[in-house]
This record gives sequence, C-alpha cells and structure tokens, in this order.
Amino acid sequence: MTISLNWLKSYLELKDLSPEKIAEILTDIGLEVESVERTESVPGGLAGVVVGLVKTCQKHPNADKLSLTTVDVGTGTDLHIVCGAPNVATGQKVLVATVGTTLHPTEGEPLTIKKGNIRGEVSEGMICAEDELGIGTSHAGILVLPTETPIGQAASTYFQLEEDHVIEIGLTPNRSDATNHLGVAEDLAAALKINYGHSGVVSKPDVSGFSIPAGAISPKVAVENYEACPRYSGVVIEGLSIKESPDWLKRRLQTIGVRSINNVVDATNFILHELGQPLHAFDWAKVAGQEIIVKTLPTGSKFRSLDEIERSLDEGDLMICDGQSQPMCIGGVFGGLNSGVSDSTTAIFLESAHFNSKWIRRSSVRHNLRTDAAKVFEKGSDPNNTVYALQRAALLIIELAGGRIASQVVDLYPQVVEKQQVQVKYAYVNMLIGANLSKSEVHDILAALNMDIVAKDDSTFTVAVPTNKNDVTRPADVVEEILRIYGFNRVEIPAQLSFTPGVAPQPEPAAMRQAIGDYLAAAGFNEMMAISLSDSKHYEKSVSNPNESLVFINNTSNAQLDIMRPDLLINGLEAVVHNQNRQQARLRLFEFGKSYRLNNGEIEEKEKLSLIICGDRWPKNWVTGANVSSKNGKSPYYNLKSYVQNLLSRMGFEGYQESSLDHEQFTYGLRYHRGQQTLVEFGRVNGQLAKNLGVRGEVFAAIFEWETLLKSLRKHADSYQELNKFPTTSRDLALIIENSVKFSDIASIARKVGKKLIKEISLFDVYENAAQLGEGKISYAVSYLFEDAEKTLEDKDVDKVMNQLISEYETKLGAIIRK
Repeated sequence: MTISLNWLKSYLELKDLSPEKIAEILTDIGLEVESVERTESVPGGLAGVVVGLVKTCQKHPNADKLSLTTVDVGTGTDLHIVCGAPNVATGQKVLVATVGTTLHPTEGEPLTIKKGNIRGEVSEGMICAEDELGIGTSHAGILVLPTETPIGQAASTYFQLEEDHVIEIGLTPNRSDATNHLGVAEDLAAALKINYGHSGVVSKPDVSGFSIPAGAISPKVAVENYEACPRYSGVVIEGLSIKESPDWLKRRLQTIGVRSINNVVDATNFILHELGQPLHAFDWAKVAGQEIIVKTLPTGSKFRSLDEIERSLDEGDLMICDGQSQPMCIGGVFGGLNSGVSDSTTAIFLESAHFNSKWIRRSSVRHNLRTDAAKVFEKGSDPNNTVYALQRAALLIIELAGGRIASQVVDLYPQVVEKQQVQVKYAYVNMLIGANLSKSEVHDILAALNMDIVAKDDSTFTVAVPTNKNDVTRPADVVEEILRIYGFNRVEIPAQLSFTPGVAPQPEPAAMRQAIGDYLAAAGFNEMMAISLSDSKHYEKSVSNPNESLVFINNTSNAQLDIMRPDLLINGLEAVVHNQNRQQARLRLFEFGKSYRLNNGEIEEKEKLSLIICGDRWPKNWVTGANVSSKNGKSPYYNLKSYVQNLLSRMGFEGYQESSLDHEQFTYGLRYHRGQQTLVEFGRVNGQLAKNLGVRGEVFAAIFEWETLLKSLRKHADSYQELNKFPTTSRDLALIIENSVKFSDIASIARKVGKKLIKEISLFDVYENAAQLGEGKISYAVSYLFEDAEKTLEDKDVDKVMNQLISEYETKLGAIIRK
C-alpha cells in the first residue's frame, strides 16, 4: 500500500518527525515500511532556477536568430546569456537556469547548464521555456512572469512546488483498518500518544455541511442479496460540470500512483484512499427507470466492463443493475462501459456500500480484476462507514464540480453490525506480552486505539472492538493490538531462558538430505529448485494423475499455472528445456521437493527426490572427444541405475525387490520396492511426453519416495564388523538364458545359495548373437567373489557352492552353462 506523507500530515501533526523516523514507528506498530522515496511535483524541484530581470537585449552579431542579453538574478552581478527565443525582450521577468543547474525537460534527457561560448559570445546560463523546465509542453518562447515577481526568487517558491515522501507499506491481510491514509494516521497517532508524548489528535474531515434540501426525491433502490451486500447507501447529485481536477487533487493521486481522470472520478478515488471506503458514481441519466437493483444474474449473462471486454458472468457475481435488470457494475470490483461518468454527465447516483469479502474475492479472481476497491473489500471494509464516506464524497464533488444534493440518502442496512465485545484478563495480557503492564497503561493504549472499555473489574475488562478491525475477535487479538502500540522493542529479554531440548528423529531428515545432496553434487549433479505449480494441460490424458486427483488453484498472476504439481518430473523436463535452449545439452539435475494430490477430498503432500540426466555420458574434452566419442552417448540408463543404487547404498538400503516399471511417463525402467512400498522408480522418460514439452533427445529420470526412504531407515539399525583377515577367491560363469531373464534374478538365486560365502556378484559381459546362441537367447558372464570370515576357503568349498548354483540356474532359469 502506498501512503503520501504530505497527505498523512493533513490529518496528524508530524512536523518534528523525519520521514525515516515515521517509517520506523510505522514498522514498530505492525505496518512494515518497505521503502521511503522522496518525490517532487517537478523532477529536480527546479533547483538552481531563479527569477531574473532582462536588463538589455540586442541581436547577436554572428547569428540572426540569437539575442545577447544581460540578466539581473539578484546576486549583484549581471549574467551574460545568449538566448534563442523569439519573444525575449528588455524589461521582462524570466526564469533563468544558472550554471550548474540540471533541468529535466518534458521530453528528452536531463540537461546540465554550463558556461559556454556560443558563436563567439559568452553565455552564463539559460532563459527557459516551460517545456525546458518540465512544467508544460509549450516551446513557443520563454516563460514571461508578471512584472511584480521578485528578482532572485527561487522558481520552486514561485510555483509553490511540493516535496513529498512516498511510503510503501507491506500491508498484511488482517489489517483492514489500515487500508487508507486516515487509518494509518489513527494507528500512528496512538503510538505517538503512548510513546512520544504526542497529543494523538487526528483531524477527521468535517461533514457537518452536508444537508438534504426540502423536496428531495427518494431514489428507488432494492437489494435482493443481503448476504453479499449487507449495507447499501447512495445519494443523487445534480447540476455537475465534469472537468479536469484541480492541481492539489491530481498531485495527491499521482503521488500514490493513481491516474487522474476527471473531477468526479478523482473525488471517489480520493475518498477510497482517504477513508478506505470504495465508491462508485453512475451516470443517473443512463440508469434505466431511475432505479438501482443489487442482485445476481444467471450464469452466462453478458456484461461489457469498463475495459471494453465482454465478460460472461457467474451466478456468484453480485451485480449492480438498473431498473431493467441490466448489469451496470460488478459490485465492489469493476464498473461497466456504458454507465460510468463521462464529459456529458450532469447528474450521478453515488454508491457507498459494504460488500461481503468472500463474494468480492471470488468475483475478483474469477474475472482477474485486481482493482484497488476489490482489494479493500477483500480485507473487509467497515460497514458503519458508508454514510460518512458518502457525505464526505458528496461535499467534495460539489466543491470540485458544482451541483447540489438532489435526493434523500438511501441506506439499506437490515442487520446492523455491532461492535464485537471481547473479555480479556489483565493477567493474560502480561503473560502473553511478557511484560508487566499496569491497568492504567492497558486502558490508555485501548483508548488511543478508539477501543472503548465497556466493563471492567479487578481481574478482567471487556472491550468494544471498532468494526473496522474485523480481525480482532479473540482475547489474543486484543493483546496483539495492545502490544503493537506498547512496542515490541520495549519487551525486555529475560535474563534466563527456559527450554525443553528436543530429540531429532533418526535419521535426521535435514542431515540426510544434506549428505545425499553432497553425494550427488560430488557426482556432477546440480541442484535445481522448481516452483510447486504446474499446468493442468500436461495431465489431460494422464492415468497416473487423473483430473480428479489434481489440486487446482486460482492463480491470478499466471492463469496457466493452475495446479499444484502432482509429481516432480514435469518441472524437471521444463528445466531441461530451459537449459537446452541455452546451449547446455549435458545435464545432471536433482531436486528435493513436494508433490500434491487429492486423496478422498484431502490434499496429500509427499516429499520426493528427483534425478534427471541427459546428453553425453562424459563431458567433451581432448580425452573423451578423441578416444571415446563413439561410446560417449552409450548406456545413460545404466549410468542412472548406478546413481540410484549408489544412493540407496549410501543410505543403508539392502534387500529390496526389483520389478519392471509400468508407468505412462516412462518408456522402460525399474521399480525398487519392499513389498508394495515403492522406494524409487527410474528409467527412460516417455519420448512423446518429452517432445511435447520441447525436450531434444533422450532423458532419463529417477523419482525417489523420500518420505518412505526416511521412514524405512528409522527401523534400520547400523551394524559393524571387523575386516576379514582371510583371503578371497573368485569364480566366473557364462550363462545362456532367455533374454527376458534379468540379472537381478541371477543375483537373487546366488545370494540364497551362497549367502554365507558369496560376498559380491557382478555382471562383466553381455553377449547377443541369434545365429550362435539361438533366437531370444542372451549370454551373461557373471563373476562371484567368495569369502569366509573363519578360515581360508579351499577349492572343494567353492566348487560345492558353484555346483549348487549351476543346478539352480538350470532348473529355475533354464540356463545353459557355457564351457
């Protein structure tokens, strides 16, 4: 939210406080200041520009269109200035930019005035036109001032330029009371009164001059949905003259980034930012039947909004309609094209309403209309402020545009919102704050916040909460209000701190994540961090992630990212595309992140770890490029598999099962699991999926169920054993088997047969030749490492196990042993 310091000062005396100090106090009371920026109504503030008297003026001897002048600027020494303006003449009062002055013209770059020589004549300044000063667009000639203007007067004084400071406040959603200048002034006044001896007086705009003439009409207004519109107020103003706003109003609005439109619309915007009450002005002549109806319309009804877009309405959109039920405005959100104020408007119906924040939020998001009015209503406007704001706005409009009040004030308010009463214990205040506040201190702070104490005794008090503080509903909320004004920095840090040490789960998640991240980084991977949002179109035909399992969101900043990501793969592939588009083809990426799915109506979050590899296996250099280029792209799948197995090994996993991967996102791959519990799925990413996202070439990915891995490790006990002092021995086997048999089947049988003696099983050769081996056959060369912790193995011990292995392979796998 943007606040003008000068605007703020019109309600609260702040002359002894610097902008920086004011920002500090605002931050201390919960209105966090993000920036303070000095602004000027004219860039540069016309510093160095003064009023001068042209004492002499004659033609330049070397240039027909130039004049030589001497100018008195009040310094005691006349300046010699070469001027090219056709209207310069002796006796004129002009504006002179002295040497060293930087001008900010209406168009073009800033210009610094230097002493120079123009066609052989010295020039010690510049007599300025209004566009050269940045105060207008005319370049027809120099600006000539009235003859009574004092010589030497600063241009900033002559034009009464206003310097201001723009304060950006990071307003939190719960601060419905501080969406406007007056609300900020009242909060600031409370802090100044309690902590700085300030009077705490806030000057609210006076509306005592508002009156209704005799014989005023009673406009027809009906509200059909009081849930969406609990209060609706309005008044008719006639005899208006629509024109440009005065400079003071334009400056106020422009300082906070609001564009000036005309005097009536500017007045409504001014009140919005002054009082936090959105208003809307309808051209009364364009309201059919001179009747206002607040209602909803059937889904699909059409409405052409102020931005000339035809919008399809929803039955949940509250509309302000005319007597023929034609929509004129989305209530509290955005006006219509044909019902607003124009240059020909002479009468308006001025609306001041309180709308339900939930209704406004839904319509604002649905139509992607994030207006200032909608933002105020979403936080919760004050239902008891509509008539006061209406009277203030009506008086301002009459001041700016003429006219008169032409109707009674309409005020439909069937269920009056009363101040909520909250009972709080004094002891609870001190316990929650951690300080010892006296009862009188508590009373003073609440009084400064305009929170009336309606009952009290020795131990408790009951406070009536103003209706503009709709977030203050509990004793803790009241204590927060007290603490904000008392001051967080005044709460002393205790000399002793008591705490209960916690026991971290084993394995400690952060430490394990760091260890695995270090391993992957050492292996050449780069960590990526993707946004937890995705585009639902990627899952339109998904079986594993059907539409009913997706978590949809209303993302107003980027409508394409409309779901929480159900997996990490799509984000990984998008990262691949991003890098490939920047000539990074060889990629090794990993990400720790969450996936989101709907399960029986509940959102299910799961921690996962993804690995992505693509491109050459080795970086290209003078070794790999020259000697192994033909093999550089080979076996990336097995490369990924080795990373997966090494990662599981480093985490202490053994004894998991292996199954073929059947998943729409992968062409082929493996699934490691324990029973039905998946540990990791990995393989070659589906080529069509990758192509649809713009990926070039093959991509291989692994998705670890990180939460499952950590839970499994909690049941795992580390064990240690001494190094074996007896020698090892090895044996090799060449097996001809069906090509459907996996190496994991061979290894599993070996572990069962030789579980006491076989320590390692490795595959060191794969051979395929249909002519020699037979159709559908493959040859695996397998090495076995034998070891006994109690003795040196003899050949007969090893042979016994090998014979059992051969028998099992022949029986269970139909293997033929190559001799």
